[in-house]
Amino acid sequence: MATINIRHDVADPFYRYKMERLQSKIEGKGNGIKTVVANLPSVAQSLARPPAYVIKWFGFELGAQTNTNPKDDRWIINGAHEASKLQDSLNGFISKYVLCKSCKNPETEINIKDGRILLDCKACGQRTDADIRHKLGGFIIKNESESGKKGKKVKMSRRDRAKAEAEAEQTGSTNGASPHDSHSDQDNHVEDDGELAAGSDDEFIVAAKEIDTNGTAKEEEWAIDTSAEAIAARAKELPSDLKRSLAFDDDEEGGENGTSVYDEFGDWLDAQAKEKGKCSAIDDIDIYKKAKDLGIESKSKTLTVLAQTVFDANDIVKQIPKRAGMLKKMIGESEKHQKALLGGTERFVGNDHPELVKQIPNILMAYYEHDLVSEETARGWGSKASKKYVDIKVSRTVRKAADPFITWLDQASEEESDEE
Repeated sequence: MATINIRHDVADPFYRYKMERLQSKIEGKGNGIKTVVANLPSVAQSLARPPAYVIKWFGFELGAQTNTNPKDDRWIINGAHEASKLQDSLNGFISKYVLCKSCKNPETEINIKDGRILLDCKACGQRTDADIRHKLGGFIIKNESESGKKGKKVKMSRRDRAKAEAEAEQTGSTNGASPHDSHSDQDNHVEDDGELAAGSDDEFIVAAKEIDTNGTAKEEEWAIDTSAEAIAARAKELPSDLKRSLAFDDDEEGGENGTSVYDEFGDWLDAQAKEKGKCSAIDDIDIYKKAKDLGIESKSKTLTVLAQTVFDANDIVKQIPKRAGMLKKMIGESEKHQKALLGGTERFVGNDHPELVKQIPNILMAYYEHDLVSEETARGWGSKASKKYVDIKVSRTVRKAADPFITWLDQASEEESDEE
């Protein structure tokens, strides 16, 4: 079924918050005429609100009787009401009881406190008041969602709390992993020799135990030569077919000349940047269409290519929010895709633009704030160096530079635990 943006005033096709368009059917005639909202439970789930709130809103707004607890899942509004009219009315509900009053993000939970309806935003952290003057306000206070009360007892990160319900529905694996993740990404563990178990997606991991326990190391070990000669020498160390895909798999798409679709995609992006004068001038929709034409719009390695080609080095932190919609569409909820984005970023910063190493905390913060990288993925990435995308010394340097961001994550989690 086609979906639409939860915020009707947002036309961005990559806007991440979607819901089904309301589907209604008019039944009966005369005094017995009624409207059945066929997909109301699905729409309510997308809004993270009980269906009873939505159907009651329609009743108050349309001056009609409704059933708020149907045993047969037939949500009925007395009278004849077209789907388009209901959709317009739903926008009012979303504005009053779903969107954060501060950031306009629908990633909110309803909390009742001292006769007030508070919208607890998991995106910006603000708590704002919802309208209690509307008749629905009184209904919500009297019928506080039990699921909302239980949700407070579960300790989760700020970003993941709002995603818990969606992740629970994923069917990719029995341990709750995203369907995009390969089996090799699950249950990886570090062996005594500092490498992951065989078959790991990142089999060249070097365990964090190689980093000194006090968080420091010999100065020469962490130093990175930023001269043009050193950068060129490091680039030569990687095989040519790793130019874009930057992976050690043997099952990727490739041509007779040894190039892959990822090389083709990267070359196209480079050509577009040259033609338009800068990377940021390439349109997101054009990028997505090109990836789709190549059949790689859902591949994790596509994120590795994008991290190296869609940002201008002198303005990457400011450009991340503008690219977030497209990147999020390609990442979905996949940890593997998030790792690929970080891998491409590591190469872009560590090898191609080492002057950006000091910007790593800001880059990671931008990724985190726009839901491109989860708290868990960022922590795991920052805890160990890897030879998958760059040489081990460069990886250590980049990930060491991420320490301020990882520390901030730890402090934020501690504060949330104290609040709960």
